[in-house]
Amino acid sequence: MRFGQSIRQKITLGYYIIVAAIVGLSIFTFIELNYVERKIMVGEAISEFFDTTLEMRRFEKNFFLYNKKYDYDETLKYVEKAEGILEKNASGFAAVAASDQISDLKATFTSYRERMRQYGALGPDAPPLRKIQYEGSVRKLGKDIVTVAEDISHVERKSLQALLDRSRTAIVFAILVLSASAVVIGQVLSRMVVRPLESLEKSMEHIAEGGSEAVLIDSRDREIVSLTRAFNKMLRDLELQRRHLVQSEKLASLGTLLSGVAHELNNPLSNISSSGQILMEEFEGGDRGYQRELIGQINEQTDRARNIVRSLLDFSRDKEFKKQALPLRALFEETIRFVRGQFTTGVTVDLAVPGDLILHADKQRIQQAFLNLLKNAVEAFPEGKGSILIKAEKRRAIDDIEDEKIGVYNYMKYRGKCTLEDDTVDIEVRDNGAGMPLDVLPRIFDPFFTTKDVGKGSGLGLFIVHEIIEEHDGCIAVDSAPGKGTTFLIRLPVK
Repeated sequence: MRFGQSIRQKITLGYYIIVAAIVGLSIFTFIELNYVERKIMVGEAISEFFDTTLEMRRFEKNFFLYNKKYDYDETLKYVEKAEGILEKNASGFAAVAASDQISDLKATFTSYRERMRQYGALGPDAPPLRKIQYEGSVRKLGKDIVTVAEDISHVERKSLQALLDRSRTAIVFAILVLSASAVVIGQVLSRMVVRPLESLEKSMEHIAEGGSEAVLIDSRDREIVSLTRAFNKMLRDLELQRRHLVQSEKLASLGTLLSGVAHELNNPLSNISSSGQILMEEFEGGDRGYQRELIGQINEQTDRARNIVRSLLDFSRDKEFKKQALPLRALFEETIRFVRGQFTTGVTVDLAVPGDLILHADKQRIQQAFLNLLKNAVEAFPEGKGSILIKAEKRRAIDDIEDEKIGVYNYMKYRGKCTLEDDTVDIEVRDNGAGMPLDVLPRIFDPFFTTKDVGKGSGLGLFIVHEIIEEHDGCIAVDSAPGKGTTFLIRLPVK
């Protein structure tokens, strides 16, 4: 298994590194404290040695003053004790004093003991000058011993203080290194673990807002890769279900279309029937010119009926998405014919669309969006009476979105992909129906959301409209208020 292929490995590695650093610091501290302990023990021995030499000198002076045997014995006793300390802690003394100094010190102790014994062996009848000579020699040797002992003690104290300072600095440095290592490891783990999760979170937020793009996370961690695959599979399933919903809604719209088609077909079929009957009556000896006119009307009405049926078939087929240039006014006229069968006598439709305005769109899908909007407008009329206004215009890119000329576009909240900085075809479908409350507007494009009674709406109509508009890289906005009607604004790119 290659290193770094899972989040668990990375976290475990970071844990082991931190533990290793803590263990290393603990071992270092333990070794350093042991060394300090040994140095303190050596320092205590040197301090004891120095104190012993001082006691040796004290009894030496007492002996010279009072000439008591007790002071003499104590002096030699402290000499042996000092030599014992020096011998027992030879390595410690060697660390703070030169080997020549230690050798000279041992020789001085030997000379001191010998001179002290010689002085003690002098009887009371010994010449005073000889006593003074031995006494001076003993005092000088004792002074040399104390001086060396004091120097060694001073050097040891300085060495111990330097060791403590060095240990304190080393421990502080080790703590700083450990802290810095923990921060670096945390940053590395954050970059390797947390950032992919943050990217995944942002992708989920985008999906929650209606996006459907595949989730792409720059990570090789098994957990992130598996999670990304699961989300992408979910998105594919949702996209498939969305297509099924679109198709289901389209099939549901066929009922509306069939009623409109039946109404539209009735006129050309009636004309064909009437023209055929007249032609039969005028067939024998009739006016040839008039008969040709009747045959021409039959052909014209037949073409009209054929075009109506063809439009119905084109709408019902499941075809691949393909944009084409569509005359927008003709497209709306055909869509209005489809739903005219649902219009009561109290419903009027005004079409304010330039005849030369071209829209690049998939005819089947965009027509379904227009059909759903018209159906919603008709169903919003109280008592079946009202008017629908359909407007369209080509709008150039707007540099200053605060321009007063954009008026209506300012208060609408767009949903989709477009912005005010693109050249667009703006399509407005306005009705003077019942309108919708403000708290309902944010949810009208959600799937299965409806304000209609149970059994009178699936809640997919406006959801399908939004999906189709977004599929065309456009956006849709709505403005409505109770009693003031509803306005839908669709913005589709020119190219």
